[in-house]
Amino acid sequence: MQATAGSEWGFNVNDVVAFLVELAALTLLGTWAWRAVHGPTPVRVLAVVVVIGAALTLWSLFAAPKATFAIPAAAVAVKALVLGGSVLAAATMLPALVVIGWGAVVVLNTTLIYVGPFARA
Repeated sequence: MQATAGSEWGFNVNDVVAFLVELAALTLLGTWAWRAVHGPTPVRVLAVVVVIGAALTLWSLFAAPKATFAIPAAAVAVKALVLGGSVLAAATMLPALVVIGWGAVVVLNTTLIYVGPFARA
């Protein structure tokens, strides 16, 4: 495994934060799906599975560090869809200041993946 800036293990602090941001994004999307679907519990569970499953599938195919397809434009599009979707999901459930903070974390973390001292080469 090749080391990146600030790490001998092949990942840096921003990669860890990015992973936590991705988990939080999936949580927000799943919570949104649960709340958006009104019906019996199995239908709501199905909605959560479909939304999170679609996000995970797209992410693993195009946006993950070891994605199946190395298409930079698709990676950016999937990140915008999943992470941006999590900000929109948060906007339907959380106070405005929390949503603004979440959006700032998403933008800053994603930017630092591409530029600056924590950029992935």
